[in-house]
Amino acid sequence: MQELISILRQFGIEPDHPTSLMVIFAIILLTAVVVHFILHRIVLRTFEKRARASARLTLQIITQHKLFQRLAFVLQGIIVNVQAVLWLQKGSDAAAILTTCAQLWVMLYALMSFFSLLDVVYELSAKFAVASQLPLKGIFQSVKLISAIVIAIMMISLLIGKSPAILISGLGAMAAVLMLVFKDPILGLVAGIQLSANSMLKLGDWLEMPKYGADGAVTDIGLTTVKVRNWDNTITTLPTYALVSDAFKNWRGMTDSGGRRIKRSINIDTTSIHFLTDEAQERLIQARLLQPYMAARQQEISAWNQENAATPSVLNRRNMTNIGTFRAYLAEYLRNHPQIRQDMTLMVRQLAPAAEGLPLEIYAFTNTVVWLEYEAIQADIFDHIFAVIEEFGLRIYQTPSGNDIRALAAVVSG
Repeated sequence: MQELISILRQFGIEPDHPTSLMVIFAIILLTAVVVHFILHRIVLRTFEKRARASARLTLQIITQHKLFQRLAFVLQGIIVNVQAVLWLQKGSDAAAILTTCAQLWVMLYALMSFFSLLDVVYELSAKFAVASQLPLKGIFQSVKLISAIVIAIMMISLLIGKSPAILISGLGAMAAVLMLVFKDPILGLVAGIQLSANSMLKLGDWLEMPKYGADGAVTDIGLTTVKVRNWDNTITTLPTYALVSDAFKNWRGMTDSGGRRIKRSINIDTTSIHFLTDEAQERLIQARLLQPYMAARQQEISAWNQENAATPSVLNRRNMTNIGTFRAYLAEYLRNHPQIRQDMTLMVRQLAPAAEGLPLEIYAFTNTVVWLEYEAIQADIFDHIFAVIEEFGLRIYQTPSGNDIRALAAVVSG
């Protein structure tokens, strides 16, 4: 500083002269331009080229989020601030303005550098399976929001020349307003913690929430919103706190189990249900899947009839029915199906009869949770059921169509 003042005085320029200030500002500006050129045009450009050519994922992620570029701007602001302290007269208006601007610059880019660092950490953590269990995006967004508020308070305090503590103490009176303004982020942060602590939701889960029209895979869990890509490729955005306050269905358990449930029924025409004749029994016992059942059932019924001296009347004897034999066949068919889980619930059951007939329900689990494969397996099973049901003398109930009514009218009129 003294050397510069001596040089200026040799030219007849006093330190407080406007020309002196212009020279000092020119030196500071020239230094800033040189530093900027060295950092951004030489150092950072060379680093980015090597990072793009490198196979290390960390370097590529850092360059994508401009962490070092923003740190370079922070360094430039520090250099300008140091120069203002060294070259300008302490207490002067020029020194106060330049140091204030430099400090504001440093705070702003320090905040942006911190944001870049969080983005780098978030993207790196996404490579680990453990991170998918945590709502890291919401947590990082909360940290960004808090740090932005802190930096804003520091910048305002610097501009008005007051201690940050005074501003923070004054915020107590505005707590109600702040709670209203930041209601969604606060609720989202609390909801994110609850979702993580209770393992309720993670990225990739199949979420179903009819209230919000959501039925698809979770693609993003943010501080205030959760994005769901529905199976029709539409995007549903719902509030994060709604996942805690409302009920939703998470299909992760089905995915983790490795088996997806088939729960579908067919309606049997009750007028087609009857006892099996001896001829029908002889024909059905030829079916490989029915042989053990038919043999055991015939032996059991014959023993009962002999023990109770049953008369030939069907009302006094036990007999096999076509619907019961069909149920036994379907159960055995599913037990021998290569794509049905045998370690999970498997049954063929009757539901309560209705006007549409007698519902016969298939309840089983496939050995895959892939949607296309699951649908193909389910379709193959019911294709077989529809094709084989006539072998048991049964009919599928079907509401008469317009063509059936026209055919009946033609018969009556003829």
